[in-house]
Amino acid sequence: MSRCATVSRDLDEPIAGTAATARTWLLLEQPGPWGAQALTTSHLDPALGRALEKAAEGTGVRIALIRRPGRHADFGPPAVRRVYVAHTTPGNGWLHSATTRDPEQLLDLDFAALGKGAPHTFDTVLQGRPHTGDPLALVCTNGKRDRCCALLGRPLAAELAASGVEGAWEVTHLGGHRFSPTLLVLPYGYAYGRAQAPHVKEILQGVREGRVVVEGCRGGSAWERPGQAAELAVRSAAREYATDALSIVRTDGSAPRWEVTVAHTDGRRWSVAVAQGASLPPRPESCGSALGSPARMDVVAVRELK
Repeated sequence: MSRCATVSRDLDEPIAGTAATARTWLLLEQPGPWGAQALTTSHLDPALGRALEKAAEGTGVRIALIRRPGRHADFGPPAVRRVYVAHTTPGNGWLHSATTRDPEQLLDLDFAALGKGAPHTFDTVLQGRPHTGDPLALVCTNGKRDRCCALLGRPLAAELAASGVEGAWEVTHLGGHRFSPTLLVLPYGYAYGRAQAPHVKEILQGVREGRVVVEGCRGGSAWERPGQAAELAVRSAAREYATDALSIVRTDGSAPRWEVTVAHTDGRRWSVAVAQGASLPPRPESCGSALGSPARMDVVAVRELK
């Protein structure tokens, strides 16, 4: 049986406008195996996982588990866990890190404040500090959600780590299994699909230089899907790749058509028409699922406003 990622690639399914939506990402290190719903089906206390899910609801914070690439034998709870939090809204993007011996400390965080872009609660509760190391390259490897994530994601994560990418981590779920290997880059929150190691290194170099690599980009997680597609279209049309240069300031309409206003920090604005289409011919959205026609974001027009 064909893998969902192979079918999607063979059909040249568009990738822009398919990223998971989250203004803020909260990442907790959890070694060992992960189940499909990793917060409650890993070796993290499931009661804690449920409480974290509830605390994050409606706040704009998305929680994921991370682990270092490699074998995932479980040697018991780690004495010290790495924790990251990143806010991805342009102009107020940041990445802070901390360590904890007690993951229940995360329940003391003010999730609403984190979702709005204020890091103070993370720094106070966990003694967090701004991250000064390499940008994070988070590769989805959770084979319990989709086998493509394990078969394609784990070798990519291992290759990155072996080649000296210190920010390489495996992550539980980024959505879009059929675009595996999928990748999220922090602090800026841009997601990528069908990623290969040389391209990832180019993407990470771009992060260090404050620019976005558009090739293979699924979108910025700060925006809803129409905004993701619109922003990438403006970047390509205007040849503007500076990370914080563009923002989505307005989205009018509803499915299947939107008018998205994209603003530049220099005052320029664009109106972008985005239409929701159906990917044809039918294909599986994930391995083992029935054939379907996944929604796609098609940019119909890009018009600079005077």
